[in-house]
Amino acid sequence: MTLATREVRWGAAGKMIVDGVTLQATPGRVLGLIGPNGSGKSSLLRLLCRLRNVASGVVTLDERDIAVVPRRELARRLAFVEQQATTEIQLSVCDVVRLGRTPHRAALASWNGADEAAVNEALARVGLTERHDQLWHTLSGGERQRVHIARALAQEPSELILDEPTNHLDIQHQLSILGLVRRLGITCIMALHDLNLAAMFCDEIALLHEGRLQAAGTPDEVLTAEAIQRIFGVAVAIGTGASGRRHIEYLIEAERRQP
Repeated sequence: MTLATREVRWGAAGKMIVDGVTLQATPGRVLGLIGPNGSGKSSLLRLLCRLRNVASGVVTLDERDIAVVPRRELARRLAFVEQQATTEIQLSVCDVVRLGRTPHRAALASWNGADEAAVNEALARVGLTERHDQLWHTLSGGERQRVHIARALAQEPSELILDEPTNHLDIQHQLSILGLVRRLGITCIMALHDLNLAAMFCDEIALLHEGRLQAAGTPDEVLTAEAIQRIFGVAVAIGTGASGRRHIEYLIEAERRQP
């Protein structure tokens, strides 16, 4: 077992944003959350890692209510990568990644070889070993996102949660980041906007709309022309891409009128 929700609800300003969602991640697989803006994807991710407390229902980790899991234990299990994280402090790449070791260290503990090994391994996994001492501010957007994933990996989590990890990146960096996430071999839950990227890199997909879960399953099961038309309001043609995975072609009005 791993992360799961049961009838989870959360709202703000009198509006229900996550409304009765029941969902379970499969260990070692990539689960993608998709849906229009305002569908509750980011809010659900924050409920999963206890950055917000549920109004009702329960989030469980290995069948334990995460509300009773000690913070340090939870931080050792779950790592969260936000859409964009920035700082005005002049930090090197290794300084940022070292932050991931915080849950594993006592308050006054000295930095040790195990900590340094975890940082170096995390940087190697994201292909940034040579950037170890470079200032974080001098990196490209894609490299910065890799550093934040390395910081999460330095936590040595069994579950990784990512909120729009490819936001504002060019297509080369989008493919690179998502390929990296898929190769990690740990349970990953991530929110995505691009339906084709979700089809290419996710083992399972959960479709949200107005805070409610509309469908969950494989990309082939969830990404149907009917569901996309109903939820996103666009007509599509569904085919198979060069990767062998589902491919979605968006139809403009002129194409839709063709016999």
